[in-house]
Amino acid sequence: MLTYPALWSRSCLTALRLFCLRRRGVALPRRTRLDRHTEFTLGVASCGRGRIKAGAGCHFSTGAILHAYGGSIGLGDNVFLGPYVVIYGHGGVQIGADTLISMHCRILSSNHTVPPPGTPIRSQPDILLPTVIGRDVWIGAGVTVLGGVTIGDGCVVGAGAVVTHDLPLNSIAVGVPARITGGRQ
Repeated sequence: MLTYPALWSRSCLTALRLFCLRRRGVALPRRTRLDRHTEFTLGVASCGRGRIKAGAGCHFSTGAILHAYGGSIGLGDNVFLGPYVVIYGHGGVQIGADTLISMHCRILSSNHTVPPPGTPIRSQPDILLPTVIGRDVWIGAGVTVLGGVTIGDGCVVGAGAVVTHDLPLNSIAVGVPARITGGRQ
């Protein structure tokens, strides 16, 4: 159990980290919970500097990684990112309020161009694919959300699923690729 001085020290360190992140351009409000070993990278692209903005009450668990790569990542109020969640915002990622993203999830917003044989894949530009996750969504452990997908408000995505297509509001989806198995009543 942590003593009062240890808790005070941890809260001071968190306040210092939030201050430093804000100075770098990451928009995090005061009521942000920031666990250890989280990463925020804005990056620069042809359209300008990347953006990361979170609403009030967001919680970034240990090891969460948010890399805008010159794109944008926006989180509504009270979004929870579990341990080791990775979000790549090349093409833009928007996550609605009160959404729960469990541990080890990956959220993408781009893909690679597939060139003809003889042309190196690595030399091709990314295809930017905006990703939108609605309000009050629960994404289970280890889910991958591919670029260009919209997950409607109130959806539940089962653990380990790979979301390759849009999910309508209040649907429940599982599997690889994710398929709708029902809805919230």
